[in-house]
Amino acid sequence: MKYTLLFITLLLFSYNSLAQQPTDPNTSATHSVEHVKSPLYQPLIERYILDELKAVRQDQQQLREDVTKQITHTQLDAADRALTYTTDTVNNILFIITATASILMLVGWNSLRDIKSKVEDIVNRRVGDITDEYEQRLQVLESKLKERSEEILNNHKKITITNEVHSLWMRANLESDMNSKIEIYDEILKRKPDEVEAIAYKADALLELGQTGIAIQLCNQAIELDNDYGYAFWQRACAFAMLHQHTDALADIRMALEYAPHLKNELLNEAAFTSLHDNDNFKNLIT
Repeated sequence: MKYTLLFITLLLFSYNSLAQQPTDPNTSATHSVEHVKSPLYQPLIERYILDELKAVRQDQQQLREDVTKQITHTQLDAADRALTYTTDTVNNILFIITATASILMLVGWNSLRDIKSKVEDIVNRRVGDITDEYEQRLQVLESKLKERSEEILNNHKKITITNEVHSLWMRANLESDMNSKIEIYDEILKRKPDEVEAIAYKADALLELGQTGIAIQLCNQAIELDNDYGYAFWQRACAFAMLHQHTDALADIRMALEYAPHLKNELLNEAAFTSLHDNDNFKNLIT
């Protein structure tokens, strides 16, 4: 809402400024051209991008705190179960000692030394068995906690990369300079090297700059990663058409239309295919 009010205020201010200018047609036309070259909504776009980046950082911080709390609670629960298990074990041992002594007295063993020796043997065996069982359970619990922690950290890393890539795609869509777009696509590929869409769009930007050789290499890379991605064939066809390699260009156009039929509507609108307009095979593709 505040961005809408700010935008309306800027429009009113621009309208008042234009209304106060001289009525000379030449002066008014020049001022309108300068106004178009300096759009008033540029600060709003920059502010929107900054807010998106801030929101991503806040989400990452909140996720980090949630992961830390979850790991801490898990460790505390494990320690609490271990203490409870130890207390129950000690109580059971005391019950066993008492019962054993009572049994020995009933059967007529009068030698306290024999009673002590038998009790020690029984207790040692029982404690040894319980200790071994307890250690095995702790090892299993520790292994599960470790796997769970690694899984949480890996998921957090994937979420972070996804948020960063989403933010970079938004910047690329708002960017008009091809060199800047190429830099953004490179940042995306650093985080996700197998992002076929980023490779194809980088090739498109390079074609706009006339770098057909590198664009063809990128299209080949995208096709190797995903041979069903029609837009990669389309970009390579554009590069071949710009190099006047019409046979290769027509072959890639057919592949592109096979995997992405909606591209057929762009055949006549694509500037790179200008050299193919007089080709009979190209005309057949259109009709």
